[in-house]
Amino acid sequence: MKIINIGMNHETAPVELRECLATDPDNTARALALMRDLECIKEGLFMSTCNRVEVLITTEAAREAKTSVISLMAKLGNMPEESFSSNLYTYEDIDAVMHIFRVASSIDSMIVGEPQILGQIKEAYVEATREKTSGVILNRLMHRAFHVAKRVRTETEICEAAVSISYAAVELAKKIFHVLEGKKVLLIGAGEMAELAAKHLMAQGVSSMVVANRTFERAVEVAGLFKARPVSFEEIGVQLLDVDIVVTSTASKEYVITYDQVKNSRRKRRNRPLFFIDIAVPRDVQPEINDLENIYVYDVDDLKGVIELNMAQRQQEAVKAERIVREEAGKFEKWLETLAVVPTIVSLRNKADSIIQAELEKSFSALGDLTPAQKEAVRTLTRSIAEKVMNDPIVYLKKKAGRESLNTYLDVTRKLFNLDQNNNQGV
Repeated sequence: MKIINIGMNHETAPVELRECLATDPDNTARALALMRDLECIKEGLFMSTCNRVEVLITTEAAREAKTSVISLMAKLGNMPEESFSSNLYTYEDIDAVMHIFRVASSIDSMIVGEPQILGQIKEAYVEATREKTSGVILNRLMHRAFHVAKRVRTETEICEAAVSISYAAVELAKKIFHVLEGKKVLLIGAGEMAELAAKHLMAQGVSSMVVANRTFERAVEVAGLFKARPVSFEEIGVQLLDVDIVVTSTASKEYVITYDQVKNSRRKRRNRPLFFIDIAVPRDVQPEINDLENIYVYDVDDLKGVIELNMAQRQQEAVKAERIVREEAGKFEKWLETLAVVPTIVSLRNKADSIIQAELEKSFSALGDLTPAQKEAVRTLTRSIAEKVMNDPIVYLKKKAGRESLNTYLDVTRKLFNLDQNNNQGV
């Protein structure tokens, strides 16, 4: 059984390519359904965020599974395989384990230490368990990933040194305006990223903020947190006439801000500069808007320059986090190795149980009338004897896990205890 991770992220693929796979919010369910129908994939998990798209699987047919995953991604993005295959990375076995540990710990994020990725991985795992595509190996792997992330957060200062995408967006706005005091902001979207952006903007002293969301009730809720003014989605065009900064973070499949919409607002704005900071994937702001005079558009890839400013301190903590990842990956690898002995141990225990049951039936008929308590005492005694007899060979087999000689010991054990015969009633 192999563990394979195939994906693309902010380092290997531009936002134009990543958003093809992130456009449809139903893609996760579709991906898992497609994986469930593939015989070559035993377990599967699909993760799609603004900065990465990854498929994590277990398989006994690695070549066929890799081909199937790439084909699956092409279907989800409605694009030919050759348009993105060169942007993919592939990790196998312990490298795949270490990769998912790094991702969960935010070592592999655009912004090292950002907290959102762990929540996104947990959501992907919950979806996989709901769709029944996660099994013994991925269940264990994901729970260990969550444990690693917790260790990294508590044993390093990687989160203290980190900034979020939203924070980076505000840092970019400060570079543009020098100071944000007195500036008017339109916040489009009311999710976690939008709330973080609003929090950072208010801390920088913006004079007013307007919050727009497709669900007006949600806009009211978020606006109330920051003493902002809620507006409906239909009012965005009017708001463009008055604001200085627009921060967008929605899950819309279509552009929320269009070229014509902004072009028509320029005359009434009297050519005052207008800055769009688009932290959504797929993008909310039509890229051509950047061609208009005094209109500036920045997307998530543009934030890389801002993020790099604090890289040195974060990377120093990432070195400590990497040590934790390697340590935990070693533990997981040892657990994987023990899986090879599990079928033999299960067979051994099953045979012991069947022998116990058969012998108890014979004994009870010969012992005459026993009280329920006496019968239970006999059952406990026989089980205890069997467990003690089996303990040494089971412990011995576990110690041999991962060694080249393991198959020899498994074969000898199965022959000694006659585990491959249909009749398990006698030794």
